[in-house]
Amino acid sequence: MRRTASGLAAVCVLLAGGLTGCGGPAAPDADRTGIQRMLDRRAAAVRDRDAAAFLATVDRDAVHYRSGQRRVFANLGDVPLRSWEYRLTGTGGFRPVAGDGHRIAATVELRYRLTGYDTAPVTTEQRLTLVRRERQWFVAGAAGAGATVSAARADASGGTQRPAEQLWDQGDVEVVRGAHSLVLGVGQDRERLRSIAATADRAVPAVTDAWNGKWARRVVIQVPASLERMAGLLGAPADGYRGIAAVTTGEIGGAGAAPADRVVVNPEAYGVLGEFGRQVVLTHETAHVATRPATTSSTPMWLSEGYADWVGYRATGRSPRAIAPELARAVDAGHAPRALPQSDDFRFGTEAVHLARSYEEGWLACRMIAESWGESKLVAFYRAVGAGTAQGPKAQQRAVEAALREVLGVGLDAFTAKWRAYVRGELR
Repeated sequence: MRRTASGLAAVCVLLAGGLTGCGGPAAPDADRTGIQRMLDRRAAAVRDRDAAAFLATVDRDAVHYRSGQRRVFANLGDVPLRSWEYRLTGTGGFRPVAGDGHRIAATVELRYRLTGYDTAPVTTEQRLTLVRRERQWFVAGAAGAGATVSAARADASGGTQRPAEQLWDQGDVEVVRGAHSLVLGVGQDRERLRSIAATADRAVPAVTDAWNGKWARRVVIQVPASLERMAGLLGAPADGYRGIAAVTTGEIGGAGAAPADRVVVNPEAYGVLGEFGRQVVLTHETAHVATRPATTSSTPMWLSEGYADWVGYRATGRSPRAIAPELARAVDAGHAPRALPQSDDFRFGTEAVHLARSYEEGWLACRMIAESWGESKLVAFYRAVGAGTAQGPKAQQRAVEAALREVLGVGLDAFTAKWRAYVRGELR
């Protein structure tokens, strides 16, 4: 997990039991209490926008780290925060760190919500170096790469981690509010952020019209300065996102309203798209936000990505050959698909033509359901598949087959045969 050494999130952490295994002794109650009190003061300073109180929790001898923390606090100034807190979790453990004073490495947790958008906190975990001086605890720096929440999922990746690096770690955050959107950008022209907000504002009602279920009907979009900074937010190598215009992060599991999804824009790939492409991309990503509560480990990627593409292209009037050019070329060459794509076919880093075909195949599967059984049946099928908690390709296949029989009245073999004929018919 990549992050900046001076990142504010790099100080938002919690004592974790895993550190005991590193050889450190269990944390004395007095130390745990003192650290939590310091973290509480730190959190209150962020909520109150009190820079002096915030910096009072940073070790004065950590000159470079302190300077970075001052910048990050300022970067956060325009971000609309509903809540912000640090919490200790687990039984805890201390790992001694070299240096003056009584120094330890500790893992701590940041939980925050954006006003008007997050129904539950975003949670991140990292490790800090803490120092005790004259019975007072201070944050002295970052203590290596921190683990993050692992229940998140990014568009087309089949699973990713909640980012350790936050947008305000990367620079001054510009905030643009749309009718249905909140756009947070770093290193971006304000007019570009307004354009993205306008596109998102059109995407939200388009998704609402297609997805006849309850959802927040608003979206948070982050626009970092570059592909590399996008990768920092997502905690993954930049090469995996090259050519990907945007991804959506969020926790899966069907546990009610999606609490804190983020659409993260790749400014380089998004920037080369025309108006039509940008609208499709943000509508696709907004569909992921809307469907997140119904998306679980039982949901195969061909369905989640195919449905998002179906929503994105639903009202465009474009022909199947225009929307699925790679698959059309394969059909023309006599290489029509024989089976629905597997989730591994959608992973970042997959060869571009193969990845494009996988998306197109999923889109046509969802389009076929909408045309043959009706749009409401497509939504019902999506929900039925996600009602389970299947793990692994075989279990996912069983969940799909059960939903096919329950909602559409057809078996998987018959559905696949119908889809293969549909692909050939639509692309010839």
